[in-house]
Amino acid sequence: MRLRNIPGSREAIAANRWCITEPERMKGEWQAVFGNRNPIHIEIGMGKGRFLMSLAKANPQINYVGIEKYSSVLLRALQKMEEEPLENVRLIRMDAEDIGLVFAEGEVGRIYLNFSDPWPKDRHAKRRLTSRQFFARYASILQEDGVVEFKTDNVALFGFSLDEVLEAGWHLSGCTWDLHHDEAMKEGNVMTEYEERFSAMGNPIHKLVACRIPPR
Repeated sequence: MRLRNIPGSREAIAANRWCITEPERMKGEWQAVFGNRNPIHIEIGMGKGRFLMSLAKANPQINYVGIEKYSSVLLRALQKMEEEPLENVRLIRMDAEDIGLVFAEGEVGRIYLNFSDPWPKDRHAKRRLTSRQFFARYASILQEDGVVEFKTDNVALFGFSLDEVLEAGWHLSGCTWDLHHDEAMKEGNVMTEYEERFSAMGNPIHKLVACRIPPR
């Protein structure tokens, strides 16, 4: 889907206090950005920010960084932040491939991936956010006990992701093909806009939780 460009969106983003315009300068310094030593969780492909902001409101003791590639989408999230400011949220416009330039080793406690682009063509497999290439990037910034949480309604992408977790040398601490009917996995679940839409259409939501340390 081609996203419509909003005139002046990049300028508006650059001038917004909630957006970090030179995130590479913050590598290893994110606690200073937030002014505390709270854990840092990130969402890659945050869209309009509903999921991230819901988590931030429910967990003020955690700092959240939302990453979005498209200016036009990030602008919507910034508009929400202006309406309801959250001091434990910061946003970045960047490509996910560059996260190693923005976060230091062990600086992140948890990564959320929600309804990511499936990149359906085989030649684009390494671009998928659950590819082994991306798990290597996550390993470079996550704490040793950090985890990656992934949700999708795409059966093919979920199957691919399960394989990639193992190929990357990671482990599954949680997995379900039908999140909303899994009592254990759905506890505390925060729905995204896509999740509400897809589940309303009758599509089961798939979720996995991946970690580098084998679960006990």
